[in-house]
Formats: sequence, structure tokens, C-alpha cells
Amino acid sequence: MSTQLIQQLHQIVGKHYVITDPAKNEQYRSGYRFGSGKAIAVVRPATLVEFWQVLKACVEADVIVISQAANTGLTGGSTPSGDDYDRDIVIINAMRISGIQLINQAEQVVCLPGSTLNELELLLKPHQREPHSVIGSSCIGASVIGGICNNSGGALVQRGPAYTEMSLFAQLDEKGELTLHNHLGIDLGSTPEEILQNLQTGQYQPEQVHQTEKRGHDHAYCHHVRQVNEDSPARFNADPNRHYEASGCAGKLAIFAVRLDTFPLEKDTAVFYIGTNQTQVLNDIRRHMLAEFQQLPISGEYIHRDAFDVAAEYGKDTFWVIKKFGTHRLPGLFALKAKVDRLAKKIGLQDFSDKLLQFGSKFIPQHLPDSLRQYRDKYEHHLIVKMGGKGIQEAQEYLARYFAESDKGGYFECNAQETQAAMLHRFAVASAAIRYRAIHADEVEDLVALDIALRRNDEQWFETLPEEMNQKISHKLYYGHFMCHVFHQDYIVKKGHDCHQLEEDMLTLLDQRGAKYPAEHNVGHLYEAKPALRQFYRELDPTNSFNPGLGKTSKKKYWA
Repeated sequence: MSTQLIQQLHQIVGKHYVITDPAKNEQYRSGYRFGSGKAIAVVRPATLVEFWQVLKACVEADVIVISQAANTGLTGGSTPSGDDYDRDIVIINAMRISGIQLINQAEQVVCLPGSTLNELELLLKPHQREPHSVIGSSCIGASVIGGICNNSGGALVQRGPAYTEMSLFAQLDEKGELTLHNHLGIDLGSTPEEILQNLQTGQYQPEQVHQTEKRGHDHAYCHHVRQVNEDSPARFNADPNRHYEASGCAGKLAIFAVRLDTFPLEKDTAVFYIGTNQTQVLNDIRRHMLAEFQQLPISGEYIHRDAFDVAAEYGKDTFWVIKKFGTHRLPGLFALKAKVDRLAKKIGLQDFSDKLLQFGSKFIPQHLPDSLRQYRDKYEHHLIVKMGGKGIQEAQEYLARYFAESDKGGYFECNAQETQAAMLHRFAVASAAIRYRAIHADEVEDLVALDIALRRNDEQWFETLPEEMNQKISHKLYYGHFMCHVFHQDYIVKKGHDCHQLEEDMLTLLDQRGAKYPAEHNVGHLYEAKPALRQFYRELDPTNSFNPGLGKTSKKKYWA
């Protein structure tokens, strides 16, 4: 049966784009950070119609389908995980199906499966607009649709998780019948082939684009995040309020396109760098800015001193590359790095590119301004607040009043060099723990990386671990989106300790605090899906044929 399917796939996309050799399709079968498994083929369609035909062939052959785009997820959610599936697996990689269409004077866009956040950002810039997410996952080549399918978060306070109610998708119903659903609000035809062909070639007129009540982003989030006394997180991945068809589907539907809102590009901005040794100070600032400011902050990024230090040494080259070449070069560089590592691994060289880059970074001159390094020496907790428009004056006046008492800490308004350095340094923190692990493999068992959302009214946001846990950890890196109370907590575990058990113990503590996890990554194959999320997946995919096993659910047909 699999031989017959492979022949069909050759006829649809061409033999060159059906990869069956395990050595050649490993990059598609292995997650960016986590997870891998077998697949009888990786198929790379070039058009939406080919994508549809591949899906139909796979459904007819009764194989599991895992749709994937850039495969940059951090929890293994777009690859197989293990070899305990009850059917063969075909991975459909959609990155050849690129294309972004501007509609409604660039206030909205239609994005095809292979379009990336970086491409969208560059396309919108001449129109003085920007996408939901900017520096962050866009820099590693993440796809637009991947963000929607995973309710991805981001640093921008006013926008909330990636979300839309307008999409074009295929669904497999309980009878095993594949149907195409056009919920884009655009008249494209009646048959699947006609709809897909017209969309890809842009064969529709402005009058065929309907102004609909369906939302292209989460309009309520900017109000929701202000409710600082609520006993629940502002956002987290499994929030049922942000699950709608493609949004949060995590591959349980096959997504052909999404329609999204874009946002005005902030022209008048200022960045304030805040330092303190008291967690209550940052509590006060967060609560006041969210509840009292007329203009919400654009972003509010937290870095702990330990994360600052590790990033200063192990994120130096990342900082330098972005500063010299810009973020638009990063996706290609990350892809090159991954390719070099795959080749080096075959000859027994583990983490080759990280070791080479770390050696090279020793020759890069000091990259952080004196002002940031002085605050590092003086303060344990750092907050980088970006304001726009009228919010700049609000922040200037408030911070001057608040820090009139010098024992609380300090702040300064960044100049252009300090602004760029602060933002890039915060970005470099995210990969610093991975670099540290690679360089110190003899001392490090592994990383435990948690992505958590705290309650909006939680004033004890800085965790204190029991001593028996601390003894197992060499470094704790705390950083995150402070205004949204979303934190990334990377623990570098000493050699010889059980990382899985340590993570379970940490999750138990988080449960006791009322935290939710993951906050802005999908559950993938790392986290257990909560009941509401499991139910959402079952409703989308009753036969459990699309990306089964997510959230540690069943991998069997019909959820057996």
C-alpha cells in the first residue's frame, strides 16, 4: 500500500519532491529542539492544488498526515515523536507554497502556508504597517501559519497571541471524508480546485473580499491584559477563548491560508531601561502602567542578572550578526547553521557550529554599552519598557515620580545605541542557554526550559526553588514578557541529575501557584494537554489522522 502511495505522490509533485531516504529527510522528521520519528515520505508540494491532492491521496491510503511549514517549533509539535504510531506517517512540508497577498489597503493580508513572518514584515514596511510579531521567532524563519496554528505569543503587549477567525482549511470528518472549508471571507469559487487555484494566483477582485465580523486578531486582549487584579493569566496556549478553527489547531486541520490584520508601524517611540533589587518595584511599575496609563506599553521585557551574564558571553555573536546584517538575514543563517550541524554530526562532531561560533565570539569587541553593564553590576532585576506616542510622556512623568525615592532602584531613557543594545541583548538571551549546554556538555546533563504564564494578580512572580532543586541546577535563566506575566525559565541542569523528574517537580510547584503552561508555545509532545484542549483536538480531527499524539494524547486511530 505504501509503495502505491509513493507512486501517487510522485505523480502529483514530481519524484524530486518526495523524499523517502531517512538520511535525506531527517531535517523534516526532527524537531528544532526536541522530538523525532519515522516517516515513509516527506512531500513538498509547490501549489495549493498539489497540497490538496497529496492530502486526498494520504487519506485514501489511511496514513497519518503531519503538516509542517518552517519546523521551528520548540516542543516538537510538527514532527513525529517516537515510533509507536499505529499507521505509517507522511509529512507534508509546505514551505514551497509561499505567497502573501495584501488586501484592504494593506490593513489585512492573506498568507499561504510557506509565507514567513520575516517576509511579511518586509512586505508591510513600505506601507508603514507591521505584523503581529516582529523580532523573535520571525528571526529563525518561522511561518505565519505556524504562529496561528500554535497561538504563538510574542513581546508586543497590545496584540496578544496570534489569532484569526478567517482561514481556508481541509478537515477530515468522523466518516473519513476530506472536505475543504473557505472561511476567508473571499469569494473564490465552488470546487476545491477552483478555490485553491484562484487564491494562489490572486484571481479575485476587491469587491469579492467581504468586510466580515470575523476577527483577524484578538481585539479584546488590550483590555484583557489591563485587568491586573484578575486571578488568571493574561494569555496561555490552552486558553479555550483563543481556539477557533485554524487558531490553536496545531495541525489537527490542514491549513491552506489565513487572513490576518496588520498594525500601524509605531514611528515615535522611546525605550526606558529600569533596574532594581526589589521585585516589588517591578510589580508597582507593571500594575500602574497597565491599569493607569492611557497608552499601553509596546513591550515590557524582563531580564534577570544571571540571564544577562550568560547572554553577554554566549549570545555575543547573535547580537553582533543582527546588529551588522539585520534580522532579515537570520532565517538563512539559522538554516545554514542547522545544515552544518547535520553534516558534522555524521562524522561524529556534536554541536560543531556552536563551538565554532563561540570560539569566534572571543574576538568580537565588547558589544554592550557602559550604561547597561553598570546597571548589571548594580541591579539584579532589569526591565526594558518601550513606549509609543503619548505613552512616552506618561512614562517619563511616572518614572520620574516613582524613582524620586532613590532606594527603589533607577532608570534611564535610552539613546539610539542603548535602545538597540537593550533589545538585541534581550533577544540573545533566548538562545544563550542552548549555546552554554553545547560548550559545557561535560558538565551539563541537559536543559529544562519552561514557558509559563502567571496569574495577572500574582505579586510573587520571582520564583524561589526548594534547596534540593537548586542543588541540581548550575544556572537559572529568567527572562520574559513582563507586562503579560509570561516568563521563559531555562534551567541548566548539572551532570548526573534526572531532568525529566526535575521538570515534573517544577510543574507541580507551578500548579500550586496557579500558573499555566505552556504560555506561548504549543504543547507539542512535551506538555500534557488539559481536558479542554484535548476536546478541541478531538472535535477538529475525530479520526485522529492529522498530527496525532499532541499533548501526550492517543496516537491511535479514532483516539483509541
